[in-house]
Amino acid sequence: MINRVAYLSLHSCPLVQPGSGDSGGMNVYIRELSRAMAERGVEVVVFTRRTDETTAEVTKVMPGFSVVHIEAGPPAPVSIRSLPGLVGEFAEATLRWIDEQGEPFDLIHSHYWLSGWAGVLLKEKLGIPLANSFHTLGRVKDLNRHPDDGPEGAIRTLTEEEVIARSDCVVASTPFEFEDLLEHYAADPARLCTSPPGIDHSVFKPGDKAAARLRSGIGKRPMVLFAGRIQPLKGVNTAIAALEHVTTAEPPQLIVIGGPSGSGGAAEVARLRRLVGELQLEGRVHFVPPLRREQLVTFYQAADAVIMPSRSETFGLVAAEAQSCGAPVIAAAVGGLPYIIEHETSGLLVTGHDPTDYAAAIERVLNDRVFARRLSAGAVELSQRFSWDATVARFLELYDGITGGD
Repeated sequence: MINRVAYLSLHSCPLVQPGSGDSGGMNVYIRELSRAMAERGVEVVVFTRRTDETTAEVTKVMPGFSVVHIEAGPPAPVSIRSLPGLVGEFAEATLRWIDEQGEPFDLIHSHYWLSGWAGVLLKEKLGIPLANSFHTLGRVKDLNRHPDDGPEGAIRTLTEEEVIARSDCVVASTPFEFEDLLEHYAADPARLCTSPPGIDHSVFKPGDKAAARLRSGIGKRPMVLFAGRIQPLKGVNTAIAALEHVTTAEPPQLIVIGGPSGSGGAAEVARLRRLVGELQLEGRVHFVPPLRREQLVTFYQAADAVIMPSRSETFGLVAAEAQSCGAPVIAAAVGGLPYIIEHETSGLLVTGHDPTDYAAAIERVLNDRVFARRLSAGAVELSQRFSWDATVARFLELYDGITGGD
């Protein structure tokens, strides 16, 4: 019986607004998984690095779900490239906090390779099992990276190998990630398992498109939506360039919701704004800061299509949320996206990153209202496969397996 679990999220606090900096789908994943676990009677404590000296050490989100901000390095944001040097300090400080509290955990579940590194250290000291979810894999990102993105580096890939070897269970979000772990890391299949994230269907649900457009203030012009962190890997440049080639009777607008991410994020935003000018798309491309999920839902409901021209996506939570709201998703056929999107049933999958191919997909949705309505209905239906209740049930089964529980 699992009673208490430690989640490690060294580089990104689950309480931070997703869509900018290092905050994205993983933040949503950990926050919603922790909520669902707490509702099932499992206490979850999330350990993250303090990035603001005014933040309280412990934030009680709800009964059974707390976030502990650990002192490791300066209490300020630092480059993700600097974080490997803080892993040992983070693990030691987390261990001290656990020892001082005197309440044991049944297991550790680390998220991302940096937290996995810390998880291995804590597993040795505490003598409890370790589960790890990578969320992204360095070698897979390198295989698909944008030319403007630098390689992930040997420290990351070697650490990933070590975490895989020393974890009791490595959790893949989709069968595609499972295969990546086998192919690119020679992982032991007996220690791999698959568990997709969930969707909060009480929040992400279909709504009246006209009312959503009125609330969002986007007007009546057809609208394509991008939501996520702005970095070369996400392919926002492809979405913008595709807009130039769309030849529908009424030219669509592109709404880009998100903020700069990573060390090159600000430069990428500047590059995208220059691209808008070069293509003379001013007035048709609008940049919107990251939004709370209640606000984001309105844009999903208002969108004619959501576009995800990513070069790599382990799962693609935006696609799952958008489909749950009835928005067809036009996405790259990479990573876990083909697991979420069924081509010509809930959206359209595009091979490669040619803007003209994305333009053709946008035109199919905008020009054929019957087809668009069919995709919307299919999107809602397929989204029912993903729920946090199902995810928690699967994780409790996995946790019992590695702890020897009944």
